[in-house]
Amino acid sequence: MNNRILLIETATDACSAAVAEGTEILSVRRCGVPRSQAGGLAPLISGVLEESGTSVEKLSAVAVSSGPGSYTGLRVGVSTAKGICFGAGIPLIGIETTEILAHGVLDRAGADSVIIPMIDARRMEVYTALFDSSGRRLSETRALILEPDTFAAQAGTHSRLIFTGDGAEKYMSVIDSSLLPSCTFIPRSPDAADMASAAADALNKKRFEDTAYFEPFYLKEFIAASPSRKIEAVLHPEIRTSQKS
Repeated sequence: MNNRILLIETATDACSAAVAEGTEILSVRRCGVPRSQAGGLAPLISGVLEESGTSVEKLSAVAVSSGPGSYTGLRVGVSTAKGICFGAGIPLIGIETTEILAHGVLDRAGADSVIIPMIDARRMEVYTALFDSSGRRLSETRALILEPDTFAAQAGTHSRLIFTGDGAEKYMSVIDSSLLPSCTFIPRSPDAADMASAAADALNKKRFEDTAYFEPFYLKEFIAASPSRKIEAVLHPEIRTSQKS
């Protein structure tokens, strides 16, 4: 059974493409030039298809980073993925950027670790979520304003906190020094090669997007409250209020 998937990642400054067969990466190419998605993505896709000996007709699906992330980058990635899916008559798979980042550091996570991917949203804002050491999602992706003790509760209940993504370095600059012994910082960009496992699972379970109506997950709006309320709402959504400013 053919289960080759084209993987496209364009959510941040860097962009990448890969071809996977199941969870095995057959080819991957990357471009680290900032904001190069519009001109750089097509050559990456052509390269990985050729290198892996895969024609578009041989693909079972296309998986794309669905956000949050760069508005322009997400538009380029999603529109390209949709175009390929429409042309080849194959399904579209969307994978959240935080999940891609979490899967990229699973080899660094011990049994009692919590993985906290962070996508830079300018100033001291990030998009973030919580994942366990197997990559299972523990919280939804939300917008967050960072403060020194934002993740004090997680440090008290887990042996290791792993911060990754381009927002990790931002938090490292402000974190309370008392939390540092339990923290590991791995600043990195999301990568198409880290989408293989989630994409294969979606293909097996036929968890596809509606290609015609699928839109990126921008997560632009922040919870309208004070910074401390915003932090509580992200880490403890059960106490989130509906107060609007």
